[in-house]
Amino acid sequence: MPAPDPGNDISLEVLVRKMRGEIIRLSHLKGVPHLGSDLSCIDILAALYWRVLKIDPTCPMDPDRDRFILSKGHAARSLYVTLAYRGFFDVAQLETFTDPGGSLPEHPGLQCVPGVEAATGSLGHGLSLGLGMALAARMTRRASQIYVLLSDGECNEGSVWEAAMMSAAQQTSNLTAIVDFNKWQATGRSEAVLALSPLADKWRAFGWHVTEADGHDLAALADILLTNRGSGDRPTAIVAHTVKGKGVSFMEDDNNWHYRIPNAEEVATAFTELGLK
Repeated sequence: MPAPDPGNDISLEVLVRKMRGEIIRLSHLKGVPHLGSDLSCIDILAALYWRVLKIDPTCPMDPDRDRFILSKGHAARSLYVTLAYRGFFDVAQLETFTDPGGSLPEHPGLQCVPGVEAATGSLGHGLSLGLGMALAARMTRRASQIYVLLSDGECNEGSVWEAAMMSAAQQTSNLTAIVDFNKWQATGRSEAVLALSPLADKWRAFGWHVTEADGHDLAALADILLTNRGSGDRPTAIVAHTVKGKGVSFMEDDNNWHYRIPNAEEVATAFTELGLK
């Protein structure tokens, strides 16, 4: 199993700007919302797919691969763009996003394209799926690490905490949960909808090793993820502080972009801010 593509931090940051632009372009082209949620987590995906995950895009079903589950399935576009740019399928296929009968639905389906490990979108299920995969890897004596990306609003779901309790009880050190803590959910501030604070302490109380991080610092994220890879006798939770709509000034921390679709002028302005043509 090859190590992640080493590259360098500068080139990866440039690539992520291009990925942000692709996400915005697809939202405009296909009239699909959840743009703010895509932009808040794309740095996390880049750190995982280019620095952390032991994967081979030419052999996506390798039984020894690491596995990533996008539990916040409404951000499927960010996953598709990541997989395409990482070489799992042709970038040109992104043009078929949400096409009827196509392979890139608005919420991901199991193996709809190479690299998609789970069907998600009904929030609260991804961590349970990840726990099952972590236990299976341990029973079959594989070194696979399992990573699950949740939204902060998703942590309203009781099923998340059931899985958290079981993970700690089973000492699944090969399981990492990453919370995209952008402080918003569909109808308002996460803290106002259902009090999450103190979020990191909640995970600690459930028996997890917990680290807080800047969810937009690629190098720091990769370092934290690699440092905690399969360490100790507990699962790891990373509370990644992010900004919804990150990367475009008029989208940042504006929850209207949970549902809004950018027009052509807004796409052009966003591309200028991102340094894209």
